[in-house]
Amino acid sequence: MRYRVVIWLAVLVACMALPACRQAPQVHFFAEGQPAALDEWGVLRVEDGHLRLNEGVVPYDLNTPLFSDYAHKLRTVWMPAGTSATYQAEQSFDFPVGTILSKTFYYPLPEGKPWDGTSVARTPPSQSSLEGEALDLAKVRLIETRLLVHRAEGWVALPYVWNDAQTAATLKRTGELVALELVDAQGKRESADYQVPDQNQCGGCHITDNKSRKLLPIGPKARHLNRDFDYAGGKENQLAHLVRVGYLTGVPASPPRLADAMDAQAPLDARARAYLDVNCGHCHSATGPAITSGLWLDAHTQDRLKLGFCKQPIAAGKGTGNRRYDIVPGHAADSIFDYRLDSDDPAIMMPELGRSVVHREGVELIRAWIDAQAGSCDTASKESEPPPAT
Repeated sequence: MRYRVVIWLAVLVACMALPACRQAPQVHFFAEGQPAALDEWGVLRVEDGHLRLNEGVVPYDLNTPLFSDYAHKLRTVWMPAGTSATYQAEQSFDFPVGTILSKTFYYPLPEGKPWDGTSVARTPPSQSSLEGEALDLAKVRLIETRLLVHRAEGWVALPYVWNDAQTAATLKRTGELVALELVDAQGKRESADYQVPDQNQCGGCHITDNKSRKLLPIGPKARHLNRDFDYAGGKENQLAHLVRVGYLTGVPASPPRLADAMDAQAPLDARARAYLDVNCGHCHSATGPAITSGLWLDAHTQDRLKLGFCKQPIAAGKGTGNRRYDIVPGHAADSIFDYRLDSDDPAIMMPELGRSVVHREGVELIRAWIDAQAGSCDTASKESEPPPAT
């Protein structure tokens, strides 16, 4: 009997040493408080040199991601057992209390080179480094993980910053500045002062209703999520996957879908509108903080004047660059849009949060879109009849 017990213990110890035998931590929802360590939530874990998702944590991506100094993002959602989100056509889904959304900001490392303390690769943010729903930490640099947690009183935002060893992330309520150097494929370097937002700054983007002033999710909307994702079990439409795992109900037969702004095969207008929607529309909308500007850039706005065509700014100040109109059809160089997107001056640039460098590819896209527009800003007719769409 003693011999069998010894054998059993030896097998158990050997099994516990193997990744396949170890049970992943369970996700823990904190109804109150602000845990100091990210791993207390149990959403992500570092194991065998990889950042992995725990049980019930589902990754997702957006057709067009928000630009954040060329950072790549691993987005996830988790909900308590027996709960699900309700589909909404235009707004973010109606998530149940207990939902935890995570967004991990990371950069691929320059090809074949280890982390040197500052250098990261400047690659298209839409490219994912996921391998079977995990990140190989030898190939990427983790910067921060932001949690958006749905509690009974509403959503709260918690920013966690990763340590140099990429083994743990700690709550930084006051934010942090991370000095990086972006290295492109030709070896050209560009300094980037990556800003981890403090908790108050999170509201700059996530307060999308100027009346309620409550934090709300931005990314998980039907038009952003309606795309395929390469899950560990194979490719599947994200909306269909969320329905299949019980995380989403009420999805119609033909949900909306925005274009990938960097897909050169997609129509130019669809690409530009998708880019403006995800980067600007949460603020510039009929309900957003910039409602008084009269400039609405969400995907549902069709009024050409509200979109900025031949529209004079209300209070842009230095941000006009001595240009008269937000958009001058056919003339990007004369448009305020181009001036503000192509600036990294905090007093001029738009978006004004979430970046310290210029998104070159985004600027090129919006320039091409404006240059392709027809019409003119004849002041005699501007107010009564905005130029026609192309």
